[in-house]
Amino acid sequence: MTPFELVCEVEPPTRPDLMHVRHQIGVMSRVASAFLIPDNHLGRATVSSIAVAHEVEAMGGRSIACLNGRDRNVLGLRRDLLTAVAYGVDQFLLVAGDRGPDDTGGISVRRMLDEVRAFATSDVFESTPPFRLGVVSQLGALPSWKREADFLFVQVSFDVTRLVEWRETVGFEGPVYAGVMVLASAAHAARIETAIPQIRIPAALHERLGTDPSAGVDAACELVTAIRGLAGFSGVHLVPVARYREVAARLERDLPHA
Repeated sequence: MTPFELVCEVEPPTRPDLMHVRHQIGVMSRVASAFLIPDNHLGRATVSSIAVAHEVEAMGGRSIACLNGRDRNVLGLRRDLLTAVAYGVDQFLLVAGDRGPDDTGGISVRRMLDEVRAFATSDVFESTPPFRLGVVSQLGALPSWKREADFLFVQVSFDVTRLVEWRETVGFEGPVYAGVMVLASAAHAARIETAIPQIRIPAALHERLGTDPSAGVDAACELVTAIRGLAGFSGVHLVPVARYREVAARLERDLPHA
């Protein structure tokens, strides 16, 4: 039986200092199977996801570096692939990125998938292992081109029944990771629903967040436990935000063999 994987997302540094990210990796390594490194997420400049992924590998972890199509052209993508191989990074999640009113450039996730596959077969990468490429899916129909990816990250959800129903309709052969997010507060929950209307947060959880500071951690860990028992999911993509210490302690207790 394939072990259940917990892919923990780290908050990449917005300053040229890796101390905080090293602390996150150290704390969550007790429960994490791998670490996902965002790339200029939320439209903020961060230290290169590839550099942080290299730091994960140096600390003995397994990394998946996001590559954000919003901030790249084809030449920049090839540069990053060369850098990644030099650093020993070979797994990527290809994302479109949040776009602001002034963001007009970049390349699509579909184009990135094709370009990485094509460039990886060139003489430049002779004798290097193939890249493993993932994409993101909402809880809807999966476009045929996304089925060419090696693994699939699923949009954050707070509804296990909806996840099960979605998975039954999707014939993806590779690993599928369900998205789980820790809600730090009622205000955080409101911001998430406004920014991403597809994410539905139960009213009961909204109420708990208003009175219980630990409600978001409790709900996320309960979801991880529930998803662990579902067929069709290889693991969870966990977004702990700033609550990574509490989440790691709780999951170390609840999932000692995760």
